[in-house]
Amino acid sequence: MFRKKWPWVIGVLVIAGIAGAAYSRSRQDEGTLVTAENVQRRDLESLVSASGKIEPKRSVNISAQSMGRVTQIGVREGDRVKTGQFLLLIDPVAAQSVVRRDEAAVAGARTGLEQSRVTVQSGRASLDVAKQALKRQQELWEAGLTTRETMERAEAEVQMRESDLNARGQEIRTREEQVRQQEAGLTNSRYNLSQSRFESPFDGIVTRRNIEEGENVVVGTMNNAGTVLLTVADMSLIEAEVEVDETDIPLVQIGQKATVTIDAVQGKTFAGRVTEIGNSPIQVAGQATGARTATNFKVVVTLDEAAPEIRPGFTCTAEISTASKSGVVSVPIQALTVRELEYDKAGAVVPRVRPPSASRWGFGPPPATAAPALPTELPVGHTRKEVEGVFVIRDGKAQFVIVEVGIAGERYFEVSSGLNEGDRVITGPFDSVRSLFEGDATRENTPTPAK
Repeated sequence: MFRKKWPWVIGVLVIAGIAGAAYSRSRQDEGTLVTAENVQRRDLESLVSASGKIEPKRSVNISAQSMGRVTQIGVREGDRVKTGQFLLLIDPVAAQSVVRRDEAAVAGARTGLEQSRVTVQSGRASLDVAKQALKRQQELWEAGLTTRETMERAEAEVQMRESDLNARGQEIRTREEQVRQQEAGLTNSRYNLSQSRFESPFDGIVTRRNIEEGENVVVGTMNNAGTVLLTVADMSLIEAEVEVDETDIPLVQIGQKATVTIDAVQGKTFAGRVTEIGNSPIQVAGQATGARTATNFKVVVTLDEAAPEIRPGFTCTAEISTASKSGVVSVPIQALTVRELEYDKAGAVVPRVRPPSASRWGFGPPPATAAPALPTELPVGHTRKEVEGVFVIRDGKAQFVIVEVGIAGERYFEVSSGLNEGDRVITGPFDSVRSLFEGDATRENTPTPAK
């Protein structure tokens, strides 16, 4: 019984196979399933996006110049301060005693200088008396009324008084140097005393306070950083310091507009401009020598407005407008593909059509796969070149068109040549675009109406 039915079973299976192959062929004949979009004119803006942190234009770390104990603090973290406002005081007793000691030393040096000046006046008077006595002796010598010994004694007295006057003049200069030296020491001690009292250098906000009353401060040395007591930041001018990738840095220029979004300030954006571009890459701490890592450059965007709610250290993202064009022909980014084309001796493109091939069962072409590489050997005079282009649907078939692209927007590329407004370009799926050949039949999944 079963043997009688066996030929019928085989016949049904053969018929089913033929029908399936025919259906498959019919589907293949309909073409590759793709999505497409009309080429049209759009306003494009090329943006470079980078993340970073909010920093003030001016920020000062206040550190101690001398050791001591903090005796008074006049501000808290987050307080707004004015120029010259009192911040904190380090115990000034030791510095005050040094100032008093140096003041006494200056006073003593000045007293010694005045005494030396008095002795100079006395020496001049003695010299005048000796000169008058010598003159009288010379007159008596001419009249023969005195002895040579007496006149020589008068001459020696004048010379001795002159030497004494010169010595006292040198002593005055020494005393003046001593006064200047003591005054310099007094200036230094007064400066050290002034360093025990800290005042705000400008209007700003106390963004950090690392000290409490009663704590001792440490002075920084070559190998040991000193204690940072306070940090005062001028928030009237706010900057966003972002890290831009090396591939984007050539597009960034001083003065370009930017939009900054701050993670801590939801629902609000801030306008700004590029004010600084780093010339050297950002050095990563702890990076091994010779390690291959991403290279970023610092770019500073200065915000156009002040915002009281912003604090230094907030994370942010800046979108820098590097170029913009209005009403340019554009295509979706996903439509752009790269092909390696073959050129003949005359420079014309040699079309790449799909090679004929039978399916597994001998019916119809096989399913589409990635485009195979070009043959290794080229005819004499032929060359290869990688070009950018898009596939355009013309008469229901895919045609590869070489294009020149301009600026890149968020979703579209500018096309400067190769396409016309109204052309229908294939946008996907990615596998379909990747496997298309020149002249392949296509059918759209869901046609997208022109906007």
